[in-house]
Amino acid sequence: MVIPLQEGHRNGQDDAMARGRKQREPMERLIRLTAVLSDAGERGVPAATLMKVAGFEANDTTDALGREFRHLRRQGWQIDNLSAAREDAVWRLRKGDSRLRLRLSSAEQAALQRAALLADRSDLAVRLGLEPTVVRPVTDLVVEQADGLEHLDAVMRAVQRSAVIRFRYNGRSRAVHPASVRHQNNQWYLSGREDDDAAVKHFVVSRMSEVRLGQAGTATRVEPVRRLALHPLRWEMDEPTEVTLVAAEEFLPDVVRWLQQPLDTQRADGGTCIVTYRVTHRAAMRARLYMLGERVRVLGPAEFREELLADLRDMAGV
Repeated sequence: MVIPLQEGHRNGQDDAMARGRKQREPMERLIRLTAVLSDAGERGVPAATLMKVAGFEANDTTDALGREFRHLRRQGWQIDNLSAAREDAVWRLRKGDSRLRLRLSSAEQAALQRAALLADRSDLAVRLGLEPTVVRPVTDLVVEQADGLEHLDAVMRAVQRSAVIRFRYNGRSRAVHPASVRHQNNQWYLSGREDDDAAVKHFVVSRMSEVRLGQAGTATRVEPVRRLALHPLRWEMDEPTEVTLVAAEEFLPDVVRWLQQPLDTQRADGGTCIVTYRVTHRAAMRARLYMLGERVRVLGPAEFREELLADLRDMAGV
């Protein structure tokens, strides 16, 4: 016996099928993109080819492709643009185990990467996202005394006795009022303030030479440093100022890689992003903007733009 569907049931079934198609199409698009990128390996795939693979129309912009990449990155995939500024994008996908990336914090991932190398588990190291050049067989483990730490005892005594410590570093003599000594990122650092300089700086102990320790009590008090801000853009060298940049959305990962996460990011017309940074070390900011080249433009403030132009004119000798 055939029971005819009522009109409401039929419409509901049609709606469910339509919703299923809408949900299936984006997933199929991501699968196609991942498969093509994976097959290409290190050589990458041009953006124009990926637009066709995704099924986008000829009048669609590369913003549509960027949205797909954001979905993949949130799932743990690493996708990089191999092209230089102003060249057509060529995208490369790095294979890895996205499950591990999602379940582990950054510190846990780093610890597991080190353990994988020490255990000679190159397969696990690759799944964790290590570059192939650093995945090498480990035949023997040898514990060696680190070089360049013959001055560590003097550095610690300078902190304990509140004594000025003098040494050569990066080609010039220093007289430092010590704040603290700390082991971070596999290095020993002395934090302190040089004479006539209010900024607290960090010195790698293994790079010191001609170390001389002053009398106890000769140093002025400097607040201890709990966590080292080793990235130059975090150094408190200048009065804080907010610098605004504009970059194409496809170059945003490069901007973050060189300048770290911005204070604010806003999507703009034409597939661009406007990002704002709090700058406390202008020289370091200028140096990294030069590395980014034409991938970014400085919108403001005007005084920073003029400072940047003056620096470029000085380097060009004009």
